[in-house]
Amino acid sequence: MVQTIQAKDVTLLELETLFGLQLIRDRQFFQEWQANLAEITELEKQQLDKVQAGYFNLLRYPPMLENVVKMSVLDPLLFIGDFYLSPFYVKSEKSIEISAVDENIVIKGSLDALVLKDQFWVMVIESKQAAFSIEVGLAQILTYMLANPYPEKPSFGMITTGGSIIFIKLVLGENPQYATSKIFELRNPDNELYDVLGILKRLSQLVISANN
Repeated sequence: MVQTIQAKDVTLLELETLFGLQLIRDRQFFQEWQANLAEITELEKQQLDKVQAGYFNLLRYPPMLENVVKMSVLDPLLFIGDFYLSPFYVKSEKSIEISAVDENIVIKGSLDALVLKDQFWVMVIESKQAAFSIEVGLAQILTYMLANPYPEKPSFGMITTGGSIIFIKLVLGENPQYATSKIFELRNPDNELYDVLGILKRLSQLVISANN
């Protein structure tokens, strides 16, 4: 009998057991968030300063739920980074289904987030969950990345709660491997959205070049 698991309920242990998923801690595996980042213009810095200020203002009026995070933080980042322009396209409510090898288990789900060119996945976690932790979404976004329709190419993901942002890289194969960036926090000194935008632009360049 085939067992069906909803993607939102999947754990990292299940992904490791069913698909051989491996966490890579070597910094060399995911250099894309660390080196050769895109330059950020003064205008973009000014825009990101406004995004940060708007986020802090919204924190004064809880609860800050998923749609507010999208409007106040994620949408401006994607707009400033030109992710709404060709050759990128944005989808929401992306449905996926993956089956475990040699196991009568199917994982189904609908990504309550955004998909960019089928190789860059963006996910928003409701701020009220897991005390603002991005960990609540890691297994779920990895599930969708495992269903990448281009298995020969690395895929990238981003999770945000609004105040916290992390990037993920996944390389498929007999034993899929993934790594994460550091967590960027809006509460930290300066404005770490500068780094986030630089990484977004860098990853977008890689996705575009991989499709040419």
